[in-house]
Amino acid sequence: MNPWARKKWVKKQTDPINDRLTELDGLNAKNAKDIQDVDSRAQAGIRQAQSTADAANQTATAAGTQAQQASTTAQGAAGHVNQLNGTVNGLDQYKQITEAEVVFRHGQPILSADAKQQLDQLATSVNGQHGYILEVEAHSPMAGSVGIQSSQRLAEAVKRYLVTEHQIPVYRMHAVALGNAVVADASNQDASVKPERVRVSSVHIRLMENSLAASGGASPQGAAF
Repeated sequence: MNPWARKKWVKKQTDPINDRLTELDGLNAKNAKDIQDVDSRAQAGIRQAQSTADAANQTATAAGTQAQQASTTAQGAAGHVNQLNGTVNGLDQYKQITEAEVVFRHGQPILSADAKQQLDQLATSVNGQHGYILEVEAHSPMAGSVGIQSSQRLAEAVKRYLVTEHQIPVYRMHAVALGNAVVADASNQDASVKPERVRVSSVHIRLMENSLAASGGASPQGAAF
C-alpha cells in the first residue's frame, strides 16, 4: 500500500478518536470548572452562614447582657420601691422615749423652779434633734368648762416657756386641755379598774420619736427626767 494512502487511512481512523478525546478533554475541563464554581459557591455559602451565625451569636450575647442588666435594674428598682414603702409606712410611727410631769400649785399657770428645771432638761435633750414631737396633756381638778379653761392656760404656759426660752418649734408640740377628764391607762387591760380621778393641776409631757425622721440627726433617746 502506498505510504501516503496508509497515513491517510490511519488519519481517517484516528481523527474521530482524537475528536472524541478533544471533546472529552473539553468536557473534563468544563466539569472541573463547574466543580470549582460549585466549591467556591459552597465555600462562600459556608463563610456567609458562619458570618451570619457569628452575628446571631453576638446579637444573642448582647441580648443576654441587656436582659441581665434589665434584671439587675428591675431588682434595684424593686428594692428601692420596697425601701420607699417601708419609709412611707414608717413616717407616722412614733414611740415614746420618755415623759415628764409638771405640777402647778393651786392651779395657777406659774412655773415653779422645779417645773422649769424639768422643762430645761427636756429642751436640752432634743436640742438640734429631728423626728420628735412633744405630746402635752393638761389636767385640772376643776369640773366642766372651768377645768378645761384652766388646763388650757397650764398647757400654754408650758408651750410658751419651751418656745421663748429654748426655741422649741411650735409645730413639734401637740397640746390638749382635758380639764378633769380621766384618761385610761393604755397599759392597763383590766376594764374593771377605774382610772384615778384628777386631784392636782398638772401638765403631762411625752417625748415621742420617729426613728426614720430622726435618722438625719442624733436621737433624743436616753433623755432622763
